[in-house]
Amino acid sequence: MEALRTLIEEAWHAPEKLQQLTYRDAVETAIAELDAGRLRCATRRPDGEWEIHAWVKMAILLYFRLRKVEPITAGDLQFFDKIPPKPNIPPDVRIVPPGIARYGSYLAPGVVLMPGYVNIGAYVGEQTMIDTWATVGSCAQIGKGVHISGGVGIGGVLEPPQAQPVIIEDGVFLGSRSIIVEGVRIGEKAVIGAGTILTASMPIIDVTGEQPREYRGYVPPGAVVISGMREKTFPAGTYQVPCALIIGWRRPEHDEKLALNALLRDMHVPV
Repeated sequence: MEALRTLIEEAWHAPEKLQQLTYRDAVETAIAELDAGRLRCATRRPDGEWEIHAWVKMAILLYFRLRKVEPITAGDLQFFDKIPPKPNIPPDVRIVPPGIARYGSYLAPGVVLMPGYVNIGAYVGEQTMIDTWATVGSCAQIGKGVHISGGVGIGGVLEPPQAQPVIIEDGVFLGSRSIIVEGVRIGEKAVIGAGTILTASMPIIDVTGEQPREYRGYVPPGAVVISGMREKTFPAGTYQVPCALIIGWRRPEHDEKLALNALLRDMHVPV
């Protein structure tokens, strides 16, 4: 991969090199590796932190330069775009019409994609459910056993290349119509209530202790999060502005689906 990385970075800093077959082939190879899941825009290190691979994002952006908008056929469906739908879907991945995964995204064994959308560069882990009209943006990293409920919007983070994509770790539950953008990271087995919006700048406040604890762009593992409001003073007066509230914690006994639903009902969390 180091040789591939070198070629991509050279083409990024000198785009005229894309006129040479060696560099075009490098871009095509990188996208094929993304599509097969052997290459990722970000990977988790042994210490639990995430490493961003900017050169992989560079390859995606260079790929857009190489491609031309043209008619695309996928079965009986007709499109007009630069990048085709993902070819050769494995038999252990279920895609319900008209769900679309774009070439250069990866769907691991056991993934179910209802009529939703997965963009280029995204990685979706084993046994993850992407429910109806949910979208997984470019380069988003989705863990194993994640439940992405209907209408969830997971934002894409493609530029600048060094920016962190949205990261959803293993076992997370995302309630209907929740929106996760701007490179927010959600820790393992966290629960995000329906309609909750999380951005890199939005305060995420843990209100479960005697004193509030505030996070930005990060939800701790096992946190149960809902939308909230707090006062903020402006020159024109004091107003309520959005925030997110951590109101409880998921425990091992809540891992079963029925037990998780009971927990959410007990906490009055919308799903």
